[in-house]
Amino acid sequence: MLQFNIRVYGILVSDGQLLVTDELIRGNRYTKFIGGGLEFGEGTRDCLKREFIEEMDLAVEIGEHLYTTDYFQLSAFNPAHQMMSIYYFVTPLEPLSVRLSETPFDFDEEQMAAYKVQNETQAFRFIPLQELNEESVTLPIDKIVVRTLLNRLTQTS
Repeated sequence: MLQFNIRVYGILVSDGQLLVTDELIRGNRYTKFIGGGLEFGEGTRDCLKREFIEEMDLAVEIGEHLYTTDYFQLSAFNPAHQMMSIYYFVTPLEPLSVRLSETPFDFDEEQMAAYKVQNETQAFRFIPLQELNEESVTLPIDKIVVRTLLNRLTQTS
C-alpha cells in the first residue's frame, strides 16, 4: 500500500558547528539530522521534541521553520513510501550529555553492542560550518537542507 512518511528534523547550530548523527542501519551508513517519524496524534514540534529526548536525552526548544520537502521523494528504506520532511532550528535547553565524536561513524563498544541487538546504532558529532557542504550528509532531502542552511547563513552574515 502506498503511504506518506512524514519526518521531522532539527537543525542545531552551536559555536559555528552543526550537530549531525552518524547512523549504522542494517549495514548501511548514513549521516543525517536528528529527528524521526511523526506519530499519529502528534504535532510536528512535539514530534521533534520527543525525537531529541529519545535519541539524545536532550530537551530542546523548537525555533524557526527552515524547510519542508516540496517535491516527490521516495523513501530510501521503503519504495512504497513518499517522504515529506520538515526541518526546524532547535536550541538545547540543557548541556549535551551524549558522547560526541570528532570522527564520522566512531561507534564505541556500547553502541556496537546495541547494533548487534537492534541492527542499528548512532553516534553524534559536530561539523564545523566552514567544512559543511552537501556531501556532509547522506540523504537527498538533507542535502537540500544543507544548501538552504548555508544560503541562509551567508545572507545573515
